[in-house]
Amino acid sequence: MSREQLIDKAVATALEVVGNIGPDQLDAPTPCTEFDVRKLVNHLLFWGPSLDGAARKETVPPPAASEADVDLTAGDWAADLAAGLRARSAAWGEPSAWTGTTSLGGPDPMPAEVVGAMVLGEVVVHTWDLARATGQAPTWDGGLLEFVHADLVRTAPTARSMGLFGPEVRVPADAPLIDRVVALTGRTP
Repeated sequence: MSREQLIDKAVATALEVVGNIGPDQLDAPTPCTEFDVRKLVNHLLFWGPSLDGAARKETVPPPAASEADVDLTAGDWAADLAAGLRARSAAWGEPSAWTGTTSLGGPDPMPAEVVGAMVLGEVVVHTWDLARATGQAPTWDGGLLEFVHADLVRTAPTARSMGLFGPEVRVPADAPLIDRVVALTGRTP
């Protein structure tokens, strides 16, 4: 399966999880300790356009409002998040998204394949966060998890040094692959 197809798999699982979040679960804590469900949804809505712009090699600065200012009481947040996830799938589903260089709003370009792998990881790990917080146990595509795991094995030490991930959580070598993925990011499966 190509990288372009993996984003569809990640988004399909994310859509299933988002569709099963009840309004009474927005205050539930997530394994991503800085976010409850509401704040994690805000995070995904806030940064989504920048991630999609990176696929098109366009710099899309984040909105002028802060991440905390996204109002989930206005409109249908679940539909907005689902539309954003579908946009992510469309943007990173294009082969050209993975070629050349791109930026996530910073001054230095990065290889597009590195940014694309980060986007896949972001979708998988935050979907897992939302699922855990809301009592869901989604089914994951094996090829997707293999790709994300291999990428995180390479990149998690740098992310930890930048303060993006917590210390790696030790899990058995034969633990389910999703557990090994999230453990690399400092989450306890």
